[in-house]
Amino acid sequence: MTNLDVVSIETPNLGDRSYVVGRGSSAIVIDPQRDIDRVESILDQRGWSVSHVLETHFHNDYVSGGLELARALGAEYVVPSGMDIAFSANQVSDKDEITADVALIRVLHTPGHTPNHLSFALNTGGADVALFTGGSLLFGSVGRPDLLGAALTEPLAHAQWNSMRRIASEVTNSAQVYPTHGFGSFCSATATVGNSSTVAEQMRTNPAFSVDEETYVSELIAGLDIFPTYYAHMGPANQAGGGPIDLSLPQVASPQEIAAAIARGEWVVDLRHRKAYAADHLRGTLSFDVYGNAVTYLGWMIDWGTPITLIGDDVSEIAAMQRELVRIGIDRPVAHAVGSPSDLTSPGTPTTSYPRVTHIEMAAALKDNGQLRMLDLRRNSEFDDGYVRGAKHVPLHELRGRVDEIKGWAADDAGSGPVWVYCGSGFRASIGASLLEAADVEVIHVDDDFPNAEKAGLVIERPPHGHRIGAAYAD
Repeated sequence: MTNLDVVSIETPNLGDRSYVVGRGSSAIVIDPQRDIDRVESILDQRGWSVSHVLETHFHNDYVSGGLELARALGAEYVVPSGMDIAFSANQVSDKDEITADVALIRVLHTPGHTPNHLSFALNTGGADVALFTGGSLLFGSVGRPDLLGAALTEPLAHAQWNSMRRIASEVTNSAQVYPTHGFGSFCSATATVGNSSTVAEQMRTNPAFSVDEETYVSELIAGLDIFPTYYAHMGPANQAGGGPIDLSLPQVASPQEIAAAIARGEWVVDLRHRKAYAADHLRGTLSFDVYGNAVTYLGWMIDWGTPITLIGDDVSEIAAMQRELVRIGIDRPVAHAVGSPSDLTSPGTPTTSYPRVTHIEMAAALKDNGQLRMLDLRRNSEFDDGYVRGAKHVPLHELRGRVDEIKGWAADDAGSGPVWVYCGSGFRASIGASLLEAADVEVIHVDDDFPNAEKAGLVIERPPHGHRIGAAYAD
């Protein structure tokens, strides 16, 4: 790209990218996450000074660090117009132009993911060389149109289709495309393809450009799956403006304090690998393996405002989860503890364990027993693509509200023994197994990839369904 250096900052567990774009000694930043020290580190390394911090939209999946970064660096904060905000910023609209040392920034209104969504085209020498598309044009997909409620879903889907055509007609087709969402993000309407692209390539390969408007809208909406409930808190937080964060360790919790927190109904979250958790853990703690996508599912399942105590093998696990949590607006755990379960046990929290198995072992047990209580925790779209015959389906995000149903099912005469809990990879099954065990349900954690179920000899039922643009998401 002509004289421009684009640095991508990936946040894998949220499926997002932020960007720092530099030329010479100057830079701009697009859609920064809350932990702005990652941006500051890049600026220090490159010797860049930031003139503008740009937001493509008011994000629904994370609290932005844009306001605090702009304040810290003395940069101009640029946001879409048309939103009530509680801070001062340059609210820009369609066809505005921003003069920066890096490039001329052309503002395009590209509604669809949100009504006020903007894309930013960086223009040098009269040609667009980069297009920052936020949640508009993604790699092989688009941003989902349903995050702001059912009443806006269809109008925004139509708007998204039209925004794609506007990009195709008004942006230099050789421009590189840099989306914020689409790397596993629930903000993406479908699974995305690839890690880099141009406008021209997307015009050739992205389904959004190849079907008529009515077909596109109907298929897009039909394929949309559930998204995390914590999203409801992100838009308001971004309109209020995210403030500074504190990533220092919270106070240390004693074994007695851990027991008291569990007894009060607070969340004591074990961050260790799910293999270690299954083998040995404090009863009543919940397994959110920090080496997986713990933050999305914790934010999805917790009652907002519930106090959290984090426990792990060492402080690196605590620090990693704190960084993840601030990104979704959970700013401070109340306490932390490190060490083995035997170090943290007390009369109120004995250590315990449960079996961790593969689909081969589940298949063997089913053959020996004739029937098992098998619980599938995957989302609806995943279940609809195939499930183990005889399995009960409760998506993980619904499990807390259906524990009594599971306890009743586990106690009836329809099967025998414990509940065998599985998902797509074993990660969500660990969360579900820990939650059920805390509710006194006997569990076995099936820690295996779902495609191995059929290879193990388990019968997979595949209900017929029509074509969908939408796609399932991995753990």
